[in-house]
Amino acid sequence: MNRVVGAVRTAWWWTGSLMGDHDYSRYVEHLRRNHPDAEVPTEREYWKARYADADTNPGARCC
Repeated sequence: MNRVVGAVRTAWWWTGSLMGDHDYSRYVEHLRRNHPDAEVPTEREYWKARYADADTNPGARCC
């Protein structure tokens, strides 16, 4: 049973990674590590800026 639960959790995490679920947290870690004086955007601001860039540069997105 533990193996099944572990496999489901791994699959869920992997799927989330593909969908970008972890992108904001990785970005915040990057800012805090490399740019400690930079203001950290809210998650909403992050996604809005990310998709605004994709709209102005369609080559930046995968689909």
